[in-house]
Amino acid sequence: MARNDDGNIDGRLNGEQPEASREGLAQRLLYMILIAVLLSFASTVLTALTVIQFIVMAVSKGEPNERLADFGTDLGIWMAKAARYQAAASEVKPWPWTDLD
Repeated sequence: MARNDDGNIDGRLNGEQPEASREGLAQRLLYMILIAVLLSFASTVLTALTVIQFIVMAVSKGEPNERLADFGTDLGIWMAKAARYQAAASEVKPWPWTDLD
């Protein structure tokens, strides 16, 4: 799919950031804790996705499931955006506080 080429992914990760208001440190800490829990869950989902995709590829002679691959791409982009917020490289919170692009 054209959506998953490197140029599109780079734009989704490093593209224009919408303006986000700066919040207080206490509020940011709460968001950071919640996002850390969501990142942990996302890591578990990615591990399960990896195992399932490997099984699919083993059964289908090396052909990956495109829907699983697309989901993995979207999940990875969400994780990157969450990590940018956690590291204070961005003030934009990941989905569900902003659009999932």
